[in-house]
Amino acid sequence: MGKPTGFLDFERNENIACQPLERIKNYNEFHEPLSDKQRRAQAARCMDCGVPFCHNGKMLGGMISGCPLNNLIPEWNDLLYHDHMEQALQRLLMTNNFPEFTSRVCPALCEKACTCGLNGNPVTVKENENTIIEYGFENGFIKPEIPKVRSGKHIAVIGSGPAGLAAADTLNKRGHLVTVYEREDRVGGLLMYGIPNMKLEKSVIDRRIEIMNAEGVQFITNADVGYNVSSDEILSKSDAVILACGSSNPRDIKAEGRDAEGIYFAVDFLKSTTKSLLDSALADDKYISAEGKNVIIIGGGDTGNDCVATSVRHGCASVVQLEMMPKLPDERAENNPWPEYPRVCKTDYGQEEAAAVFGSDPRRYCTTVKEFIKDKDNRLSAVKTIRLEFIKDMESGRMIPKEIEESEEIIPCELCLIAAGFLGVQSYIAEAFGVELNARNSVNTESGKFKTNVDKVFTAGDMHIGQSLVVRAIREGRDAAKEVDKYLMGYTNL
Repeated sequence: MGKPTGFLDFERNENIACQPLERIKNYNEFHEPLSDKQRRAQAARCMDCGVPFCHNGKMLGGMISGCPLNNLIPEWNDLLYHDHMEQALQRLLMTNNFPEFTSRVCPALCEKACTCGLNGNPVTVKENENTIIEYGFENGFIKPEIPKVRSGKHIAVIGSGPAGLAAADTLNKRGHLVTVYEREDRVGGLLMYGIPNMKLEKSVIDRRIEIMNAEGVQFITNADVGYNVSSDEILSKSDAVILACGSSNPRDIKAEGRDAEGIYFAVDFLKSTTKSLLDSALADDKYISAEGKNVIIIGGGDTGNDCVATSVRHGCASVVQLEMMPKLPDERAENNPWPEYPRVCKTDYGQEEAAAVFGSDPRRYCTTVKEFIKDKDNRLSAVKTIRLEFIKDMESGRMIPKEIEESEEIIPCELCLIAAGFLGVQSYIAEAFGVELNARNSVNTESGKFKTNVDKVFTAGDMHIGQSLVVRAIREGRDAAKEVDKYLMGYTNL
């Protein structure tokens, strides 16, 4: 390493975030990058640790530890420190098709497993990655690379989320002919309509799609396979098909009054805002608005936080985020040692913004919905909640939620957003191709494989492994592409 004592000489220094009350005035990304000198100092903190866990990407304690893509993090950190930017870019792109996505939306599993984080603060891996890939775009190193030889094999990819895009990009670079079908009006899947602009501006996606298109990947939008596009037609003209349609079947809340007007799934709420923002800068009013409303969000994960941030930008009257589980500890517990992913409480950007506007953290833990209360016109007017305590079940050893008597509370609410996760694939796409589903309602394959029960049909991403992360979806897409390539050619060099 060029700076063996870098982790001792320099403190962790992150990109500066715009203040909450300022950034809620728009829907833009809101971090200012460090200077080149400051960024190189951050790269210098990557220590010569001997056994780097940052790119391990394995399950540990029931959660992934390190980068699922096995990014060559110590190598490109060292190159970044030495200002060898083009070489750093080459090393980064060896393992990651889309660093511009992961460096914005990934929860940085690499940093959670960084050796520097054992007794201090981890290296700013995610921001270093973003610096490298944006340098590549700004200086013309990211440009179309059209394959010199084509195999003549045709592959259809159903779904243009991170898994579908990674599979398409990898197979196209190998020389196969790839067509991507997307049911929405824009390419990107989860990246386009599931993640708000504040985390991923859509020009970043469009920039990459333009390059892939120039390289020969064909994109067909408004193509909902199983509805307005025949699966039989796709199978007849394709040598292989990859299903990468995500885990888009939202988990519902079963409570009295669920039929009230004013209750939406989080994904529909977020999509409506993004689409209206892109179509008309919200001028068309074709979105689910939180303006002037008391908002309750059911779910404490990333999607719930995104709903908080979007509601605040709409100008909601109040926002409450319900979390069924207890609050996580602020520091690692003894039974959650490094390099396991830290199960600790984090306050994300949306919660910061809600606290700045309304004076307190919007989250309420150990709380669930008991009833949706309607007015005479069937419109949502309030939500009755109840507190929970977790009791250990002596037979299974699990902690079981139990309602606390006389803990009900009625909270005014005109807009309720359900961000309670997803329950696998939407059945119509599986039925269209005749693929089997497993007990988790994901497409069934052999362990570690991507081939389905249907000849020449493969699967990847959340449709295969269930709801997960963008970085895992990209890995799924790359691995599925390798298996498809071997299926088509009899061997693979991917």
